[in-house]
Amino acid sequence: MGEVNLLQLLVAEVAAGRRGVLATVVRTDRSVPRRSGAQMVVLEDGTRHGTIGGGEMEARVIDAALSAMTDGHSQLMTYRLVDPASGDPGVCGGEMEIHLETYMPTSTVVIIGAGHVGRAVADLAHWSGFRPIIWDDRAEQILDLPDAVEAHTGEITDALALMPIDSRTAIVIVTRNVGLDRSILPPLLATPAGYIGLMGSQRRWQTTRELLSTDGLASKDLQRIVTPIGLEIGAETPEEIAISILAEIVKSRRGA
Repeated sequence: MGEVNLLQLLVAEVAAGRRGVLATVVRTDRSVPRRSGAQMVVLEDGTRHGTIGGGEMEARVIDAALSAMTDGHSQLMTYRLVDPASGDPGVCGGEMEIHLETYMPTSTVVIIGAGHVGRAVADLAHWSGFRPIIWDDRAEQILDLPDAVEAHTGEITDALALMPIDSRTAIVIVTRNVGLDRSILPPLLATPAGYIGLMGSQRRWQTTRELLSTDGLASKDLQRIVTPIGLEIGAETPEEIAISILAEIVKSRRGA
């Protein structure tokens, strides 16, 4: 498969919400199985297309590519093919540098609650390059959302089944009362989302936490919830609150 087809494959995978890595040989020295320019695509299910030389070295590149998909960071790998007894993945006698370029779907921000703050978060998330998805149990609340915002209503469990939630997903909960939070938090905590933030006062959270504990939700699950949501910037308007929330999401993603 040629270079153009490999790139087309990656673009199609990302469009379908899946991850991939393009491994390219960028430098070689002495005897090696493939020369600069050789490429291989590794998909998130472990399948590969193309080759950069085969053998143990290629197997290690596949493992590194799968690891790179967890955080989306590209990286440059160097392999000596000299002495397997010392851990080298080959005996060709040369050295190869391989660049792993990650291709990741757009990260999703799931907004629970389509009130003033929820809408502001959706607008800012779209502007910031995220994929905004909004849910509200009140169907009338999602009637006039922008086309860029994917909208859901109905049972929260049914809606979550339609959303691409993974470890890179942020869930923003900006609902109207404790009763709703009590019903939706268990299914939200059952997702692999990397960030789950809840808007509300400490008093409100204390009440919600006690109710969820009574319902049998484990303390370790409740500790995943970030509350109060957003960085402290003195925000007051829905737009300012949205800025504080997105800033915290970016901070969480970058490990700052």
